[in-house]
Amino acid sequence: MIAHDAIPFDDRGLLLGEGLFETLLALDGEIRHLDEHLDRMAGGCAVLGLPFDRAEAEGLCRRMVPATGRVALRLTLSGGSGGRGLDRPADLTPRLFARVAAVAPVTTPARAIISSVRRNEGSPASRLKTLSYIDSVLARTEAVAAGADEAVMLNNRGHLVCGAAANLFWVAGGRLFTPALDCGVLPGITRARLLAAQAVEEVAAGPEALERAEAVFLTNSLIGVRPVSRLGDRAFEAHPLVERLRSALPA
Repeated sequence: MIAHDAIPFDDRGLLLGEGLFETLLALDGEIRHLDEHLDRMAGGCAVLGLPFDRAEAEGLCRRMVPATGRVALRLTLSGGSGGRGLDRPADLTPRLFARVAAVAPVTTPARAIISSVRRNEGSPASRLKTLSYIDSVLARTEAVAAGADEAVMLNNRGHLVCGAAANLFWVAGGRLFTPALDCGVLPGITRARLLAAQAVEEVAAGPEALERAEAVFLTNSLIGVRPVSRLGDRAFEAHPLVERLRSALPA
């Protein structure tokens, strides 16, 4: 495994989307939940059949993060160079690289739409953070064109899955719900933290569940817990449970 600043034209991550990435938050030199992110990348590599040097990945992350400031750290592992076509080379050598960018905390609620872009729950990639993120790109583009911040995605069965770049939760009848992993959900780091701290029901539900909801919110490593103030034409008021979770699980 090699750390790279430049990516050659025969890289399989570039040509085929073969690889994985993690987006981590670092505050004043401290990388938040690094072990959990590396665990997820290691698990994804096991599914994809890619070698993973955890020590090298951790070392690269620590070298990249500045001593001060709030930054997003993007760690990327590609399948490395290969010949033409799909077949992997006999000597598979993944590339590992990282970059950082300053990122401000998100303090405003999100406006969301239900996207027309569907997530394929039957694909192993739906539960991995792969380099093939075009569905999320298209969903987010659709949301922005509609004047929203985020897109809520459904799967091919019409069940709720996630945001384009976040896990999805809602409150109904005083109970907390989130889509089950087999709906095609990425097992988010903040999602796991919330499930460990709070009783949450993992369900397969259609978008009508959000019509009955008292509150809707999104989670990921950069935003923590972000309330949804509007979903389509439906407006949501601030909810005490969501506000409590925002305080308990800051980004």
